[in-house]
Amino acid sequence: MMVHQEAIVQQRMTRVNPSEETIKLGPLGIRFLLTGDDSNGSVSVFEVFVPAGEKLAAPAHKNDAYEEMLYGIQGVLTWTVDGTPIEVGPGQALCIPRGAVHRFDNLGSEDVKQLAVITPAIMGPAYFREAAEVIGAAAGGAPDRVRMTEVFRRHGMTVAPPPQDHAQPES
Repeated sequence: MMVHQEAIVQQRMTRVNPSEETIKLGPLGIRFLLTGDDSNGSVSVFEVFVPAGEKLAAPAHKNDAYEEMLYGIQGVLTWTVDGTPIEVGPGQALCIPRGAVHRFDNLGSEDVKQLAVITPAIMGPAYFREAAEVIGAAAGGAPDRVRMTEVFRRHGMTVAPPPQDHAQPES
């Protein structure tokens, strides 16, 4: 009986900062604090570092099967959700529901640090590693849309269609 109880206690042990790796996604930095492996698939938590003036290289997208919550720690990141810009600064939070088209840009002169929470933990470190490869292969240009679309799809996201130019042709 004692051996069985000891095994249960070991299963419930809490781990802190399981990943000390910072994944570079172009100029962005991603540091996972918890992954789906640490939470029985219920949540992944990571820090996002965005340099001042940096615009997201990846296309706007939607999360098909999870919510994404952001919490501002330092600086202001402008998230565009379903066409509406929303500034998230220190002490502010934003929930991006499943299916909402979104992207972000750091339009300010200060580096940004935000905490991201994904539930359930469908997106994890593998997504950022794969996306970093596609962005790196672009050598500073626009990432290959077909390859990026495949990476997004594998990790529970759909790339949004490019924005339409609503200007009317002159007659």
